[in-house]
Amino acid sequence: MAFAGRRPGANSRRRQGTRAWEAVPGSLVAERRPPRQRVSARRACLPGFLHLGGLRTALYNYVFAKKHQGTFVLRVEDTDQSRVVPGAAEGIEDMLDWAGIPPDESPRRGGSFGPYQQSHRLDLYRRASDVLLERGAAYRCFCTPQRLQLLKKEALRSQQTPRYDNRCRHLTPTEVSEKLSQGLDWVVRFRLERGVEPFRDLVYGWNKHEVADVEGDPVILKGDGFPTYHLANVVDDHYMGISHVLRGTEWLTSTSKHLLLYKAFGWDPPQFGHLPLLLNKDGGKLSKRQGDIFLECFARDGYLPEALLDIITNCGSGFTEKQMGRTLEELISQFEIARITTHSALLDLEKLPEFNRIHLTRHIENEGLRQKLIRELQLLVEHIYGDQQVDHEVLEKEYVERVLLLRKGHISLLKNLVSSDYSYLWVRPSVSREQLHAISAEVDEIGKLVLGLMTRQAAVLTVEELNKDLRSLQKQTKETKYSSVMKLLRLALSGQQHGPSVAEMMVTLGPKEVCGRIHKALSS
Repeated sequence: MAFAGRRPGANSRRRQGTRAWEAVPGSLVAERRPPRQRVSARRACLPGFLHLGGLRTALYNYVFAKKHQGTFVLRVEDTDQSRVVPGAAEGIEDMLDWAGIPPDESPRRGGSFGPYQQSHRLDLYRRASDVLLERGAAYRCFCTPQRLQLLKKEALRSQQTPRYDNRCRHLTPTEVSEKLSQGLDWVVRFRLERGVEPFRDLVYGWNKHEVADVEGDPVILKGDGFPTYHLANVVDDHYMGISHVLRGTEWLTSTSKHLLLYKAFGWDPPQFGHLPLLLNKDGGKLSKRQGDIFLECFARDGYLPEALLDIITNCGSGFTEKQMGRTLEELISQFEIARITTHSALLDLEKLPEFNRIHLTRHIENEGLRQKLIRELQLLVEHIYGDQQVDHEVLEKEYVERVLLLRKGHISLLKNLVSSDYSYLWVRPSVSREQLHAISAEVDEIGKLVLGLMTRQAAVLTVEELNKDLRSLQKQTKETKYSSVMKLLRLALSGQQHGPSVAEMMVTLGPKEVCGRIHKALSS
């Protein structure tokens, strides 16, 4: 899966055609094109769905593209058919939409440089490999899997890094023709050469890796006609007009190899930037086998996408400021690629609830977003308490909205409001008069005082005023302390000993419900 972006101007001098390569007849040709203004970052072949590391790569590309008024592009890299997971590509695009960073061009949305799925671009890669074969920059390799396996075993036995011995690069044209006439299976390998030129990485600075000294010639076109990552992405980035490649640091040592491919084609390479690793807070690697790092899990658990975007950038670098609660717009405005450091980002997911609390508070304060939360909370209440005969009134918009506004800043997740601590909001508690009498013998007097208070204050019920009135109410009792009055009322209203202030409970429930619960407790 590749995440990419295009700055304005990339299309202005493009050849016309529904596909970027249609205007080139026969085979590819080297060309000098105008400066490209598209930004790219990629994650290799997808084994599953979008996780936090992939989200961070996508986000950095998104903010980079938007910072420069560019276009965010999603490309599916499915050339390794053995690792393709049905529905994974669609799931990733769904999660990007959910995260608020949807691509402008993708397999689903289309665009001028499609198709955006590599398995649909095989003819382009075949023609690209033919160009390299004709120029002598690549060759057909007829080595069998068995021979390659023996090479690997021998290297490991000698405690060396396994590498291809480049045997087939020395075949003569006549020998190649003979093997082809015999119908032998073959792949195309790229001829690595020494003398790699250094390149300036946008994050790591000047780099150079003599790949020919440590690797054998890599396969670029497999026997099934599918390209490998190295060929497909060089070709795609060129024909999709990518100007910048932002990807994980694990690809830094492969960049020199890719630059050799660009040189062999006669193409100008894009600029490369490699993002440091995203690690656990203890420095350990985020494991894809841990189901809780996938976005579907966070969405299912009720976390807001803004909180995830906030925390994965807060633990890293690349922004002029670092504080909790940043919006996507702020991330875009504060992003500077020169500020990305080479230090790994340590992610502390234990802080995620606090990030979510901040963004949930903003959602509650926003009129439009609050309406969405109201609908979600209504569904949660019906799902959790539906079999407990929820009074229809507790599902009314006005009541649910009042709950949200009063609990704003106190909850980290919307589902907190349907936990057992808040069950009193949706289900009337069963509290007996004896339980209340055990707290204060003045239970009847206190109940009457509260009922009178509710009758008088019905029109102007606020937490601040009620706190004052409850203080005055306690002074009208003979022996009951203020703390005992609060304990009694809390039990009568919620059936619980802990929770929000009694005044907040009363404001949330409303005068009618408060009176009903007091009457019920006194008479039971």
